[in-house]
Amino acid sequence: MSITAESVKQLRERTGAGMMECKRALVETHGDLDAAAELMRKQGLAKADKKATRVAAEGVIVLAKSADGKSAAMVEINCETDFVAREADFAAFADEVAKHALVAQATSLDSLASVKLGGGETVDERRRALIAKIGENISLRRVAIVSSPAALGAYLHGSRIAALVAIDGGSDTLAHDLAMHVAASNPMHLSIDDVPAELVAKGTPD
Repeated sequence: MSITAESVKQLRERTGAGMMECKRALVETHGDLDAAAELMRKQGLAKADKKATRVAAEGVIVLAKSADGKSAAMVEINCETDFVAREADFAAFADEVAKHALVAQATSLDSLASVKLGGGETVDERRRALIAKIGENISLRRVAIVSSPAALGAYLHGSRIAALVAIDGGSDTLAHDLAMHVAASNPMHLSIDDVPAELVAKGTPD
């Protein structure tokens, strides 16, 4: 059957896929847009599963802070190359995930994967669809939610280093400065009392 350019355009707008891929799906479904979109969704999920074993060591860390400044989410999402880490769709996905993680108070990767995004699909469904579109493995690596009744500092250095600091007392400026120093120095412990005895012994001169 003949597939019109308009129907291909409509399917591309719905799926974000390439022109030839959309045309093949329309031919296979005899021009049915809904059926073609569903077929491409299933094919995309299959492609995503095949890419799941590929190493994703690049990516971004994103922050989202509540309107009252008392709570924040930090999410790390990885991809295979720094090129994709700078790609607009990947960046938009990461930002949306962080915002919805904060609203849902998702404190684990499992709970984050099941959070519903604005379009109604889950984070994991959107992630797998994005894998099919971009062609690289994408993974949720870490998520953290921090809340404070007083001041909360959030600092992002570039796209790979971030810190959240909650303090009891003080000001938002102090909390932000502390978060910035945490990002710079990467301290392993909150206080001297948290440092293991063997590490303290190693640092003590004879």
